[in-house]
Amino acid sequence: MKSAQAPLYLWQHATWPRCHYDMQLLAAPLAEARQQLGVLAGAAQAIGLARSDLQALRQDILVQEAIATAAIEGQQLDAAQVRSSVMRKLGFNDAGNSARDVDGLIEVMFDATNNLSVALDADRLCRWQSALFPGGTSGIQRIQVGQFRSFAEPMQIISGRAGKEVVHFCAPDSARVATEMAVFLAWFNAPAGQTHDVDGLIRAAIAHLWFETIHPFEDGNGRIGRAIVDMALAQDQQAHQLGVAGLISLSRSLQQQRKAYYDALHQAQTGDLNITSWVSWFLKLFATACQSSQQGIRQAIQKAQFWSDHSHSNFNERQRKTLQKLLDAGDGGFLGGLSAEKHSKITGASKATATRDLADLLQKGALISRGIGKATKYLINVDGWNQSE
Repeated sequence: MKSAQAPLYLWQHATWPRCHYDMQLLAAPLAEARQQLGVLAGAAQAIGLARSDLQALRQDILVQEAIATAAIEGQQLDAAQVRSSVMRKLGFNDAGNSARDVDGLIEVMFDATNNLSVALDADRLCRWQSALFPGGTSGIQRIQVGQFRSFAEPMQIISGRAGKEVVHFCAPDSARVATEMAVFLAWFNAPAGQTHDVDGLIRAAIAHLWFETIHPFEDGNGRIGRAIVDMALAQDQQAHQLGVAGLISLSRSLQQQRKAYYDALHQAQTGDLNITSWVSWFLKLFATACQSSQQGIRQAIQKAQFWSDHSHSNFNERQRKTLQKLLDAGDGGFLGGLSAEKHSKITGASKATATRDLADLLQKGALISRGIGKATKYLINVDGWNQSE
């Protein structure tokens, strides 16, 4: 008698989607993730930043997150357009221009993290996906927009050249998507303690794996799946009354570990229903993201202190523009240091004016210098910055 073929993918197991995990093995990474989240919350509450400084930090993180979540899928967004879209969403009428797909992504990210009391249903998800593809195309290819996929062909995740493709994962048939999503959304929207009683960080990990396994749309699943994670995490932070809304750069951390991210997803989607390894990986990634945000807060404090220390320095507009760029680049982030030539390019000043500006900033203690003659480089004078190059 011929034996039944073993399931190739997570969703093919007989008891899918009833996944399970070992809480004993997750105890340590969960405790570390919670600790780092607590440290971040404490820093956000005690930093003493002006509200405008904290808001500026949230804006910067949102811009980074939008760029990162698109970059994970291989899409490079223009940073200036993303920032303009964010500023316009926040009500700044003088914000610059941005593309419709950029505006759509920002709309999705805002909706996911700000409308937490609104149930996540199929219509809302379809509107999210429509926002990502306002022209109804992905590149030049027309795709199904604003609806779950309905084509008969397999939904596959592949890589490699044409004719030598490697299939990494095959999602459930399109005919199953509506039913699969109904089960997922019922679970996601259930009040804690009813159909699920799970830690909020673990819930976010499960939600992302579950959604990505169904892969309900023809395109945009990654960005929507990460928006779902953002929503789950925001709901957890709201439940624990943590003041860290908009301060965690999860997609940026995922982008930095892009290969490991895809490997972890692939292993979970082609394994059995024990998803302990995936949840553990996610929790460790989340802890790393919290640590990065802690560093962001520390730098925000240092930037605010810099301007306070120089409140009577009477910088001109050119000097302020360059100083802000140096501060925004962070510790060692301005590659190669500042030169008169770079200051001239940033501000449009002549070489002579740029040289005078830098000499004045050096005399006022806003900059420090390294090297001599034409090799002189200038670095922002912020206490605690190593200024590594």
